[in-house]
Amino acid sequence: MNREAIEARLGELPIVQYEWIGSEELMFSERIRHICETECPMYNTTWACPPAVGSVEACKERCLSYPHALMFTTMVEVHDIADIQACLDTRHDHEKVAHYVEKMLRAAGAETMTLSTEACQVCAKCTWPDAPCRRPDRLYPCIESHGIVATAIAEKYGIDFIGGNVVTWFSLVFFRE
Repeated sequence: MNREAIEARLGELPIVQYEWIGSEELMFSERIRHICETECPMYNTTWACPPAVGSVEACKERCLSYPHALMFTTMVEVHDIADIQACLDTRHDHEKVAHYVEKMLRAAGAETMTLSTEACQVCAKCTWPDAPCRRPDRLYPCIESHGIVATAIAEKYGIDFIGGNVVTWFSLVFFRE
């Protein structure tokens, strides 16, 4: 896979920052999953969230089966960062970028698995738990659903994620060449 060619194409996208990382660099925590269970209204409502994604240990094993990952961010300014719904409404554009990046890596010959923002919003009503996912090709579980401490890797590589009324969206595209 020609990373330089991919980086040239990444530069054409509204990506603020990106970093090629080894999956073994990621930190996994049951504490992150606990936040999903106790604070997120999407818990147990979609294939992209716990418990559908499996235990943190199973998620970790799945992630580490891919030796590499591309972490990237997009940012968008909102009127009021405390308005959670307004923030969530901005993630659609980030997801379009995530789909494009995944397709780009696949076209370069990589096998991929993508984690992205919050809970999946592809379908109006998720089939969980009664039937299989209707769109597994577009299902990107959120990074936190896998127990990944995104801020730890962001801090390690100097990826910005805090500031004023700016929402920073993260994606991780795991891959093997």
